[in-house]
This record gives sequence, C-alpha cells and structure tokens, in this order.
Amino acid sequence: MAPEDRRVALIAATLPLLREYGTAVSTRQIAEAAGVAEGTIFGVFPDKASLLRAALMSAFDPQPAVDALAAIGTQVELRARLREAVTTLRTGMSVNANLMAAPRELMADDAEFHERMMDGRRRMLAGLAALVEPDRDRLRRSPEATAQLLLMLIAVSVHRGFGQGGEFGDMDDEEIVSVLLDGLLVRPSPPLRQEAPLDAAPPPAGSAQAVRERDHDRRALPVRADAGHALSPHTQR
Repeated sequence: MAPEDRRVALIAATLPLLREYGTAVSTRQIAEAAGVAEGTIFGVFPDKASLLRAALMSAFDPQPAVDALAAIGTQVELRARLREAVTTLRTGMSVNANLMAAPRELMADDAEFHERMMDGRRRMLAGLAALVEPDRDRLRRSPEATAQLLLMLIAVSVHRGFGQGGEFGDMDDEEIVSVLLDGLLVRPSPPLRQEAPLDAAPPPAGSAQAVRERDHDRRALPVRADAGHALSPHTQR
C-alpha cells in the first residue's frame, strides 16, 4: 500500500474510535481496527497526537457539507431549500458532536487548526447565504445574517443548548426552519362562530351583536391571491 493510501486508511480507522473513546483511544485499538501492526502507525505518523490531529482535520473538513449545500440549488421553494440544508448540516454536526472537546485537549495552541475551523465555518455560511439570496427581498435581514441565525439554531439543537439546558434536543428540521422564518409565536386558530337558530330573529340594527356579526363577516371575506403574507413586513409579493 502506498504511504498516502496507508495514511488515509489509518485516519478512516481512527475516526470511529475517536468518536467513541475520545483522545484516550490507544494506538493498539487503532491498529486493530485498521488491520495493521501497531508499528505501522509510526511509520506514517511520528506519534499518536499527529494521527489524532489528522483525524480531526478530516472530521471537520467542510468540503462535503459545502458541496451538499451547492447541490441543493435554488429552484425549489425557500422553505424546502432550508429544510434540506438543515438536514445536511445537522447530520454532520451530530456525527461529530462527541469530538468537540478533542481540539481543546489536543490543539489548544494550534493556530493552523483554528484557522481551518474558522475558514470552514465561513464557507458553510457562504453556502447557506447563497441558498437564501434569491429571496433577499422577502427577508428582514441579509442572506448572510439569515445564514448565521440558521447555523446557530442548528448548533443549539445538536448540542442541547450548549449545556445551558432548554428543550432544544427535540427540535426537528421543520421546526428549525419555522423558528427562523416565522418566529416563536404560536398562531392560535380563530374561534368558531356560534350559529344562531334558523328561526331566530336578526339582532336590531346598530346593536352590539349586529356590529360584531358585521365585523366577523367582513373578516371572513376571501383574501385576494395577490395579497399573500410575506416573510418581511416591509415587502409583499
């Protein structure tokens, strides 16, 4: 096996173990998972820390997520686009949730790793903003700000409020998109109108009951098709 192929194979064998055992995983466990002698690891990596660093770099590589966001395209409706984006990013974050502590343990002073993490976040935000861009005029915030809000909602749902409590773990993809676009207010169903008996006399003109019924009937008139609700209060399409 070529050295680069062996490197890739060792990283692939390390990742599941790193997710399960954290940085306490041993080179013996890695070698067994890779089907090689333990000494083979040190023919490719100078030490265990170097192998774990390479595995973390691979785990947090943003390119698969960036490619998946680009593949969604902008042909479908905004909510459908964002639901697919949320599914993609939540899946990746959930897989790596147990790895969040590893960089602090292994690479607290690793400037290159931190810069790559920041660059990966910028690229994912750019991918989300591109999905939102066609609907810029419908939103109160820019596509870039919308992308930041969405990424924060995804992260808080995956990491359960970052240890601060809160009922975030049960948020599904649909609810995340709804909270972003619709807010948190619950919209109650309108009360049912109580029908008067068929033989009942109409209320006197000008009475409070007559005024209430007139206002109710006006609200019940059909809304024109061109007066639909827009996400921004400033613009309607």
